[in-house]
Amino acid sequence: MRWPKDPQGDGHPRINRIYRWVRRMSRSLVSIWFREINIVDDENLPQEGGIIFIAWHPSGLIDPMLMHASLPGRLSMIAKHTLFKIPLLGRLIRGAGAVPIERAQDSDDVEGAKARNRDQLDNVASVVADGGRLIIFPEGTTHTESSVKRARSGAARILLAARRKALVEGQAEPQLVPIGLHYSESHTFRERAAVIVERIMKFAPIPDLVENPEEQDEMDREWVSEVTSLIGVELNRASLSKTTWRERTLIWKARSLAYAEKARQSGGKLIKPSYAESVMGARRVRAGWEYLAEHDPSLTGKLVEDCEHHFEQLEERNITPIDVDARPENLTRKDSAKVMFSWLWAGVWMLGLITWSAVFGNLVPYRGNATAVKLMKKRGADQSIIGTLKVLTAVIFFPLWWIIASAALTWMLLATASPVNEILVKHWLLELLTFLPPLLVFSLLFIWWPASAKLHLRLYARLVISSRAMRRWKAWKDDEYNWDLLVKQQRQLAGRLVGLGEGLVLPGDPDWVDPPTGSDDVVSVKKRSTPAPSVNS
Repeated sequence: MRWPKDPQGDGHPRINRIYRWVRRMSRSLVSIWFREINIVDDENLPQEGGIIFIAWHPSGLIDPMLMHASLPGRLSMIAKHTLFKIPLLGRLIRGAGAVPIERAQDSDDVEGAKARNRDQLDNVASVVADGGRLIIFPEGTTHTESSVKRARSGAARILLAARRKALVEGQAEPQLVPIGLHYSESHTFRERAAVIVERIMKFAPIPDLVENPEEQDEMDREWVSEVTSLIGVELNRASLSKTTWRERTLIWKARSLAYAEKARQSGGKLIKPSYAESVMGARRVRAGWEYLAEHDPSLTGKLVEDCEHHFEQLEERNITPIDVDARPENLTRKDSAKVMFSWLWAGVWMLGLITWSAVFGNLVPYRGNATAVKLMKKRGADQSIIGTLKVLTAVIFFPLWWIIASAALTWMLLATASPVNEILVKHWLLELLTFLPPLLVFSLLFIWWPASAKLHLRLYARLVISSRAMRRWKAWKDDEYNWDLLVKQQRQLAGRLVGLGEGLVLPGDPDWVDPPTGSDDVVSVKKRSTPAPSVNS
């Protein structure tokens, strides 16, 4: 995993030890949770000036944690003001980059809360004006919808204030950068994620300052409203937003068909693409589909109908498009044995030292963390902060238990009063372990507990993948599936998709031009008069 390098120079806030430590924890956690993380186009980031990162919010606490781990520099996030009043926790989250905000609806003193909210927004804007980097989710809440919810005005208001402050102080103009967050399945262990840094958004100049307060307020509101509207469109573009999950799923399945067909046409081997490549393929299909739906609806209507019919056939047989594309012409015993060996290898190691180490080193703090969250809920903790508290208690519980477990096991191995030590010294080879330096044994054990958990998850992912491959082989050998017909139908559909795509200029093509800020990809799609340059779909 390649993490982007932090920006250097006087124009960027210093990254303190607490922030580095918290970010290291974030990176460790997301690396355990996801088996693949792609960070794409980070060269789009401006080299100077503050940045406001915006993204849609489909996966709760996973979204800010992934962005915190993946994006360079010292990132700030807006957090509920009451968190900063909690002993130790307030200091920790402040050091980690959080900045307080008070919402009017969270206080009985509505007018006072509004005034404090304005002051706090000014403080946040000052952080950005001074070269800081801020993460904002303009939707204001997490959700499970297939499309982006209506954007709120907070990001635009902070950007306006930050640009105004930067102009007065002679600082570089702060920029707003959308982030595309994509997950194969965000709430399942060992799935895949992509963090895509989109281009800088371009806006009209901020309103000039005038003496009339009412006129100034009206001009500012108009600018904020326009920018918020553009943010909504840009979030839809960055997240490949669609109206329904049915449409979104159809696009991703169509992308897999197009990818496999282009691999066949090029004579290459069908290799599973990275998740970032899959996201680009889905973006191409989405843009082309919307263009053709507007300019040739009868053609796309028939294609959608045929694709859905084919995918329904696959679902009835409990197989996927990749099962059809990956089916070899000859089913050899050697290839089947490789799949079986991979499954056995992962299973044997999982049931051996690694899994038992992972259980011993992590089950107690895991249960302790779950109990703490349960107690917080019973005491009426706000739902909006439960996720944050869950992560922070985990940051405390896990290292604390690793220290206790490492110290206890070190004593058992090395102390002459330990019964385990008595057993070890009876064998000449095992006796060598008792002469190791205590600090070395403790350090190795402390590192081993989290490492064993990560190895366990990797083995688990390999076991799951091998199990899927075994089920796939079982299905391939079943003649009731009528594989010849399924392969023929799928390749015909794939050929039609690729043929339509080759007649259009789509995202990722060498001659593709990104649409202007506030416009979706479809406005830049156009028909081409010459064959398309080669590009992976």
